[in-house]
Amino acid sequence: MTQHTSPLDTVLSALSPIFGDRLSTERAIRDQHTAVESWLTPAAPDAVVMARSTDEVAAVLKLCHAHGVPVVPFGAGSSMEGQVNAPHGGICLDLSPMDKVLSVNAEDMDCTVQCGVIRQRLNEDLRASGLFFPVDLGAHATLGGMAATRASGTTTVRYGSMRELVLGLTVVLPDGRIIKTGGRARKSSAGYDLTHLFVGAEGTLGVITELTLRLAGIPEASSTLMCSFDDIGAATAAVVTALQFGLCLNRIELADAVQMAAINAYGKSDLPEAPTLWIELAGSGATVAHDSEVLRDLIRDAGATGMEHASDPEAASALWRIRHSALYASRALRPGIKGLSTDVCVPVSALPACIEGIGKVVETTSLKAPLIGHVGDGNFHMVLLFDPENPEETAEGRRINTALIKLALSLGGTSTGEHGVGLGKKAYMEAEHGTALDLMRQLKRCIDPANIMNPGKIFDL
Repeated sequence: MTQHTSPLDTVLSALSPIFGDRLSTERAIRDQHTAVESWLTPAAPDAVVMARSTDEVAAVLKLCHAHGVPVVPFGAGSSMEGQVNAPHGGICLDLSPMDKVLSVNAEDMDCTVQCGVIRQRLNEDLRASGLFFPVDLGAHATLGGMAATRASGTTTVRYGSMRELVLGLTVVLPDGRIIKTGGRARKSSAGYDLTHLFVGAEGTLGVITELTLRLAGIPEASSTLMCSFDDIGAATAAVVTALQFGLCLNRIELADAVQMAAINAYGKSDLPEAPTLWIELAGSGATVAHDSEVLRDLIRDAGATGMEHASDPEAASALWRIRHSALYASRALRPGIKGLSTDVCVPVSALPACIEGIGKVVETTSLKAPLIGHVGDGNFHMVLLFDPENPEETAEGRRINTALIKLALSLGGTSTGEHGVGLGKKAYMEAEHGTALDLMRQLKRCIDPANIMNPGKIFDL
């Protein structure tokens, strides 16, 4: 009897001479290449391939396309919504070895990098030029992954997200063709905006291998203020007022009382356990000095009960370290539980209503749900600390998440401001996009007719 070789075995046999020990089917390696920060159940690929160049990526995709083998691109692996999980098996294409800064054009304030460059490393390389890349995530993330999920962070209020900062891409299509989109020009009216078709596509349309990015000048001066309020409504109202005054705002972050209590317990600090804002101004020395005075007056008028101003860069760094410890402080409330990190974003003026509304829902459950957010752009997270082995708690967590997304959509917002859709937010895409979701499916079928690229993410075909 003839024994047929599976499509996966055929692909692996063809790739083995090319990649050698950079191709692995070892269980431990495969398990390392599933979502490490997500609340979702891990799903390991059948094999992992470490790619070093665009041509190697093209070779993998061409073979997988020919034999119908799924491919899941992988960067750093945080993937809050399970984007790097492989529920259909196949090959995980690890792009982290592609970590070269290819060019820096200081006069034009742009650079081109391979997809595996970590954003912190890029800024280290840029420091001597007086430039930096401003998307400030809480995680060590690859720039390719950040583009794929249309990531943002604490400085979005000033500089925008990856959507605004990616000028051009090199992308390998599912059949192995290599295309370049965009370029270094700051604007263009030439044809379809293919760059932004792939920014946010989460690896479902192709593999981003190189990026041309817009850079910014390092501000001359900055000033950080941490202030507390009696209630979260007053804190969010203060954010709306500060934005309307046109100040040189760089970051505006919010934590609720539950989050501040978690930060105190985690960091052995004694900060007020009340709704708290971190606000950073940045610009010229004169502008920062003027706007700092205006901001302090605004904050007092909004009802701040406490205010701490960082007197020097070291003090400012200490205040921001408190903010950046928030996720780990939240998880420390229930050791061993990652929790579900919500990610809605609403128009800034709708923040008070959204936060107040979901607070009432949380009060009807048994869960702790500390809140932290980039409220300068209307995006906030609640870490829903439920035990996934406990059906009642899991149901409560899902109920809160669903209620929050429905509330955000009713206020003109979105289910995900920066984490992406992946597997976790798929159920809400129809409500958010309506018939536009059918057009997304058509685009997917056109570009990836074999459905090999990260199948099952964002929507089902």
